[in-house]
Amino acid sequence: MEYTLEANNIIKNYGEYRALNDVSIKVPKGSIYGLLGPNGAGKTSLIRIINQITMPDAGEVLLNGEPLQPKHIQDIGYMPEERGLYKSMKVGEQCLYLAQLKGLSKKEAKSRLEHWFEKLGMTGWWNKKLQELSKGMAQKVQFIVTVLHEPSLLIFDEPFSGFDPVNANLIKDEILELSEKGTTIIFSTHRMESVEEMCDHIALINKSNLVLSGKLSDVKQQFRSRNYTVSLIADQPQDTFSKVPAIYEPQKTELKGLDHTLDMNIKLPESQTIAQAITQFTSLGELTHFSEIIPSVNDIFIKTVEQDG
Repeated sequence: MEYTLEANNIIKNYGEYRALNDVSIKVPKGSIYGLLGPNGAGKTSLIRIINQITMPDAGEVLLNGEPLQPKHIQDIGYMPEERGLYKSMKVGEQCLYLAQLKGLSKKEAKSRLEHWFEKLGMTGWWNKKLQELSKGMAQKVQFIVTVLHEPSLLIFDEPFSGFDPVNANLIKDEILELSEKGTTIIFSTHRMESVEEMCDHIALINKSNLVLSGKLSDVKQQFRSRNYTVSLIADQPQDTFSKVPAIYEPQKTELKGLDHTLDMNIKLPESQTIAQAITQFTSLGELTHFSEIIPSVNDIFIKTVEQDG
């Protein structure tokens, strides 16, 4: 597998505080890689090292197989959670200036900006000052500045902060489109539903240590626990529930959208197959629903952090 980014055995100290403790991640080329963790876990420290804002005390970072160097700043686009635009500067002038810092000619930058302004519904913003824009409008400007030079690696830190649902969805679609074109994306957020929708690989940092990483489908496989949701149509729900064998550890629940059913969560014993369980529940009533409870990213996040203490 090819990797756009490799961070190997990264250690970062701030005085006596260790922000990153021997952290290693590998970001596959073309992936959307979720970088997760509670506040203060070390995510921002790692992102700052990748962007060469700070340097690691030990370890190395490789970009497209090369040790990270100052020249690589043009290969990375970074949208920080705390946006860094000049409030009193006109939008168009600011975008041109920042694009040229990333190596674009003025002519090429203006051509690309016209394309993005039209695409994101920003026509007419060129001569507005940033302080005249709403937070969401300013976010669009920051997004364009981040992606304009078409880097091989994009890093988004809470990219949907400040957006209403319509514009958050617009930016999500743009990020997915960039990924489809081959851009590698590191995506840091506390919105687990966004990770669920967008990421194919994840890493979880907690208390300065990497505690979980891998392909999202593999991580979910690792956290499967043989839990299922079952729904039955039964004349006497309470009586039927009492007949469910104790080996299933049944717990009553309620499935939204299903009325007049006996709903429960069960744990399938290792000694039983799904087919055997379905036969068992069919004997108790009309089986309308039998579905595995796949652990969500949110469930995995909480469980891993709690187990890590």
